[in-house]
Amino acid sequence: MIVKGGGRVTDLTAISPCEGLLPLVIGDLTVTEQPFAAITSISPYKSREKDLSAALKAAHGLAFPAPGRSSAKAGARAIWFSQGQALLIGPDPDTGLGELAALTDQSDAWAVVRLEGGGAVDVLARLMPLDLRPAVFKRGHTARTELAHMLASLTKVGDKSFQIMVFRSMARSLLHDLKTAMEAVAVRG
Repeated sequence: MIVKGGGRVTDLTAISPCEGLLPLVIGDLTVTEQPFAAITSISPYKSREKDLSAALKAAHGLAFPAPGRSSAKAGARAIWFSQGQALLIGPDPDTGLGELAALTDQSDAWAVVRLEGGGAVDVLARLMPLDLRPAVFKRGHTARTELAHMLASLTKVGDKSFQIMVFRSMARSLLHDLKTAMEAVAVRG
């Protein structure tokens, strides 16, 4: 966790990637930082994919996601992240999963925000090369893609809401690009 402090190590205070920058509200669009949660990379060992999916479902109520998909249940979300890799967001992973997959704590590596509102698709269309029409990119769909000049993960979490993840060091750039696109969409509407 990144910290700021007043001199002594015991005075350190954890800060989020978007500390003091959010919420951002323009028209009916909002960007909020998602509450801090554990983020764990899960990569199944060779020939253990089915066992891992069953164990993940038993422990957290979520199967290992198919490519381009995610699922959520009771404060936990599993997001496909690349071939043979998913992210578990929310709970700490059950310790038994470590026998079936490589687990890596990614909690401090990512800025996680939520974009919501009627023009959310229009905002994202200005920033990324994806077809986000509701008939194509449905709730639970996820993609690793370029957002402006950054690598990002985009997950549709509601009818008009998206979870966006970028490297923590890119949080300010993400918010700048979102704000610019939100302003353009608001002026047009």
